[in-house]
Amino acid sequence: MKTIKIPREIVNQILQHAQSEPEKEICGLISEKNGEAGHCYPVLNIAEHPESLFLMDGKEQIDALREMRNKQESLFAIYHSHPHSEAYPSQIDLNESQYPDVIYLIVSLDTKGVLDLRAYRIDNKQIETLEVTI
Repeated sequence: MKTIKIPREIVNQILQHAQSEPEKEICGLISEKNGEAGHCYPVLNIAEHPESLFLMDGKEQIDALREMRNKQESLFAIYHSHPHSEAYPSQIDLNESQYPDVIYLIVSLDTKGVLDLRAYRIDNKQIETLEVTI
């Protein structure tokens, strides 16, 4: 199993973001520079049913990508939460995945005080599980 490292600061930002809207799927982007995760960019979820879907606000997504480019960073991961299910890609996640070279991070809030953050690569609806180290 391949391993990815995510700095504790970024993990804490994702968890805080998820806990700030526990009944909605939150979403965002993570940048990388020189092969290491760099910055967390929360993006507004504008899905019609945010309790079970996420759709990134286009302007915020473009702004985040522009900021990455200005910092000479690239897209490392797309993250979102599952408020009431495990941290595993749903059928919708599989159908909507568009970036086979990007890591998909899912944090589940369906736990009792234990961080459940998992990483995947999704290519042509095939899931590769990655080990996360903090």
